[in-house]
Amino acid sequence: MGVDYYKILQVNRNASDEDLKKAYRKLAMKWHPDKNPNNKKDAEAKFKQISEAYEVLSDSQKRAIYDQYGEEGLKGQVPPPEQYPGGATFFSTGEGPTTFRFNPRNANDIFAEFFGASSPFGGAGGGMRGGGGGGGPMNQSGPRKALPIERTLPCSLEELYNGTTKKMKISREIGDMSGKTIPVEEILTINVKPGWKKGTKITFPEKGNEQPNVTPADLVFVIDEKPHNVFTRDKNDLVVTQKISLAEALTGYTAKLTTLDGRNLTIPITNVIHPNYEEIVPREGMPLPKDPTKRGNLRIKFNIKFPSEANG
Repeated sequence: MGVDYYKILQVNRNASDEDLKKAYRKLAMKWHPDKNPNNKKDAEAKFKQISEAYEVLSDSQKRAIYDQYGEEGLKGQVPPPEQYPGGATFFSTGEGPTTFRFNPRNANDIFAEFFGASSPFGGAGGGMRGGGGGGGPMNQSGPRKALPIERTLPCSLEELYNGTTKKMKISREIGDMSGKTIPVEEILTINVKPGWKKGTKITFPEKGNEQPNVTPADLVFVIDEKPHNVFTRDKNDLVVTQKISLAEALTGYTAKLTTLDGRNLTIPITNVIHPNYEEIVPREGMPLPKDPTKRGNLRIKFNIKFPSEANG
């Protein structure tokens, strides 16, 4: 039967798509040439084999032919393609037993689809491999990737406090079968999580324009924080400044404010308030992005209005 793709991916013959994805993910990470600098040659061969196995088994047509006729069926050596529907789509002219007529895709392209970069190891997301021009022996036949497109996504402090869903409409060019590009519109949904900070990036892989021989650019949305008229944010804390009179500063003051999720807080302050005084209210700050059940603090600062000299 030639190569046993099921064995290569360490899955059984009735593996589901999900099983295949899991197996591919695990093995591709393990055997990626960048991860095996000491035995790059072996790793490269193994990596190609894993990619090829995944490509055949994850395509129901190719898998059916492989199950029925084995590797030779895919090579187009037995039987003539006309004998099974759709088979002809795989065959091009190729000589010799090692020529796969279905032309396996570049192993790196399959990897990039899974992990969003040609190498998740080394440097800034694999940026070490030649800026778009494809460095390294395995990248030569793959298309170069267009540079990412960044878009700012302004969010109010309320949205970053409570979390929100934003829908963005994008227009992009996609290629049709004849090689022409046609404009399409798409709606992307971005789930903004409570506590996200300015600068948080959300990446939609390959949502840029399609062009011949270029992998479309990733579309990256970068969170920005709109100014708020009451609160300012300091990491996970919220800071608010209240104006009070000197009499209130000396005799006691009750701070009242509305939280970003609409609750009314009443905070009696028993200390004498001096100009640099801060009242700290625990756990009334921003949710922590990693654990939104925890929160930073609310810090109340005071702007004390002293009576003007003229009145004295």
